[in-house]
Amino acid sequence: MDVIKQARELGRAIQGDERFIRYAKAKLTNDNDNELQDAIGQFNLVRMELDRELDSESKDDDKVKELNEKLRSVYSGIMSSAAMIEYNTAKAELDTLVNEVNTIISKSIDGEDPETCDTSSGCTGSCSSCAGCH
Repeated sequence: MDVIKQARELGRAIQGDERFIRYAKAKLTNDNDNELQDAIGQFNLVRMELDRELDSESKDDDKVKELNEKLRSVYSGIMSSAAMIEYNTAKAELDTLVNEVNTIISKSIDGEDPETCDTSSGCTGSCSSCAGCH
């Protein structure tokens, strides 16, 4: 069997995994949540207004402070919504799966046994915790 065909089978297997299904459902729920989408739109508008104020030659520090507080408040509301919490949890679980798969592939390319290589020591996706790629 050729590698590309197996990769496509792996893709189908990932899409059938409960972590992917949970993520896809959470994403769809968020996409269809008008209140959440309105809050995200409001966040983007406030952020653009803040960016304009920060770039302004006549920057008003009180206005910047007010916009920063408003931005934090809107963001907090978005991130504390049940739908967003579920989405972030589901995404983190899917990211863990993808990182494990990528680790197996990378270590196999480096000559390790794909059946026994450790999947916990792979890339976390965060360069801040990285000691460098192997």
